[in-house]
Amino acid sequence: MELLLHVLEHSLWDTLRLVPFLFVTYLAMEALEHSAADRVQRIVERSGKAGPVAGALLGALPQCGFSAMAATLYAGRVVSAGTLVAVILSTSDEMVPVFVAHQEPVGRLLAIMAAKVAVAVVVGFAVDALLRLARRSGDGRAHIHELCERAHCHCDDEHDDHGHDHGHGRLAIVRSALVHTVQVGAWILVVTFAFGLVIELVGTDALAALLANHPVRATFVSALVGLIPNCGASVAITELYLEGVLTTGPMLAGLLSSGGVGLLVLWRTNPDARESALVTAFVYAISVALGLLAGSLGILF
Repeated sequence: MELLLHVLEHSLWDTLRLVPFLFVTYLAMEALEHSAADRVQRIVERSGKAGPVAGALLGALPQCGFSAMAATLYAGRVVSAGTLVAVILSTSDEMVPVFVAHQEPVGRLLAIMAAKVAVAVVVGFAVDALLRLARRSGDGRAHIHELCERAHCHCDDEHDDHGHDHGHGRLAIVRSALVHTVQVGAWILVVTFAFGLVIELVGTDALAALLANHPVRATFVSALVGLIPNCGASVAITELYLEGVLTTGPMLAGLLSSGGVGLLVLWRTNPDARESALVTAFVYAISVALGLLAGSLGILF
C-alpha cells in the first residue's frame, strides 16, 4: 500500500504540472476547429487528385475531428482512399498537447510532425495511383445522401427551431477545452501511474530490455496500441517516448497508426466492412514498416 501511495503521489504531481499547458493548448485547438471546420471540409472536398497533400497537411493540425471528418467523407465517396489514409497517418491526435505540456523543444515536435506529413503524402499518392491502376477508385460520384440515410445523422439539422447555431460560442470552446484537458489529464495520470508502478516493481533495466532494447518487438506492439481509437493510445506512446522507454522507430510506428477516432468512424459509416478492414490492416502494416525502417536507418528526433 505504501508503494502504491508513493507512486500515486508522484503521478498526481507530475500530471498537475501539465494541466495548465494542456488547457491553454486545447483552448487554442478548439478555437481553431470551431472557426475553421467548414473551410477545412471544403478544402478537402475540392482538392481532387491533390487530396493526399491537403489531407496530410490538415491532418497534422492539432485538432480532434479531421480524421473522423475524412472517414465520413470517404464513406460518402467524396474523397479518395489515399486522402483518407493520408489524414490518418498525419493526424497528431494527442501528441502535440503532450509535447507542449512537457515543454519539449519545438523543433523536435515539428520534425516528428514533418516526418508524419511526408509519409502521409507519399503513401496517400501511392494508394490512389495503385487503385487507379486496379480500376478500383469508385464511380467518381459522391454518395452523401446514402451515407446520411445509413447513419440517420440528419445532416441538414445544423440549427434548432429558432435558428440558433449550436457549439460555436465562446462558452462551448472553453467547455470543450476543459473536457479535453480533464480526459487527457486523466489518461496521463493513468499512464504515469502505471509506468511508475512498473518501474518500481520490475525495474528500469528490465523494462528497457523489454521495449527499448527490442525495437522490432516494440514497433509491432506500439503500432497495435496506436490503432486503439482513444486519446489514451497516443498519450501512452508519446509519454513512453519522452521517458526514453520507446525509441524513435516504435514511437513513429505508434503515432502513424494513431489516427484518433478516424478508423472507428470509418467502420461505423462505411458499408463495406471488408474495405474498412483492408484500410485498417494497411495503416497498421505501413506504420510498422516505416517504424522498422526508421529504426534500421538510425533516425533520431
